[in-house]
Amino acid sequence: PPAAYKRRRKIVKPWTLPRLCLLLLASAAIWALLAAGCLCLGSTHLGFPTDRIELLERLEPTLIASLVGAALAAAGVAYQAILRNPLADPYLLGVSSGAALAVYLWTLPAAVALMPPLLVGLSQESFAYVGALVALMIVFVLAQRSGRLEPVTLLLVGVIVNAIFGSVFLLIYHLNMRYDQTAVSGGPFRFLVGGINTSLTSYQRWTALAVIAPGWLLLLLLAGQLNVATLSEGEAQALGVRIHRLRWIALIAASLITAAAVAVSGPIGFVGLVCPHLGRLLVGNDQRRLLPIATGLGGGLLAVADAVSRQCLPMTGALPVGVLTGLLGGPFFLMLLWQTRRTGVTRGA
Repeated sequence: PPAAYKRRRKIVKPWTLPRLCLLLLASAAIWALLAAGCLCLGSTHLGFPTDRIELLERLEPTLIASLVGAALAAAGVAYQAILRNPLADPYLLGVSSGAALAVYLWTLPAAVALMPPLLVGLSQESFAYVGALVALMIVFVLAQRSGRLEPVTLLLVGVIVNAIFGSVFLLIYHLNMRYDQTAVSGGPFRFLVGGINTSLTSYQRWTALAVIAPGWLLLLLLAGQLNVATLSEGEAQALGVRIHRLRWIALIAASLITAAAVAVSGPIGFVGLVCPHLGRLLVGNDQRRLLPIATGLGGGLLAVADAVSRQCLPMTGALPVGVLTGLLGGPFFLMLLWQTRRTGVTRGA
């Protein structure tokens, strides 16, 4: 009916500038409140730092964690909308396993000797980025059919590619440890657990930001169209949305954001799954509201988790934040799975 069409067509349009600014301010306020609490947690004492050097020491991991958390939360919103599955997360298409495998190859002299000279000079984070993109490219090539991406096919191919890359990583690691008794786990295992790396160079920080910021802005522009991502192709076209083109653009943007986050932190689990659902509790399912709010929640909550993890096990060093998010996010995932099975709202799988 015309009235129903007008209502559904309205949700596709982007927000007006005043409403968008209000949402961005609300998102920034959520992040700022949580980040301010992180600055009060230090290794020597609790409370807001009064010394400039101490403030900078606490500010660096807070900002890096905020960037990674915001990126994962935004990517999670896009993945769940495009794949039509509330249990989807940014690592579903093999980003983490591809990054881990590439980084481990970067540490092996035999593998480096076979690489082109252009790749030999790349840093560990650059190799992680390349590995994540290779995994995504394989998934997109295998999942597409006549230029179209179907959610069910993407899910199946992504799970398989993720498992294959993870198995190859463990196989090469096992063989290397068997024949080289001096080999150690080292940095590559950060790309299996995930943790905030505060030893990044300025180039690495700005490179990650240069990928994440444009990708997030693109998802923000597409947020209205993401509201109809769960509809059929005919319904989406009737509302003026080219659903297959939307899937390509949104998934590529979300995947690049995820790859940039993984390259600097490793795969920190459950942030991209939990934060979109927390955002829905606050603002509902409208992607135009959900994306900025979930971004603020993701940045703030991961900063809090990182600050708390640095207070844990002080005698043995900081606990990797990926372990903490896994311990907290795992029960949330099981609760969410139980709820979706009871209500029957799981789609796309």
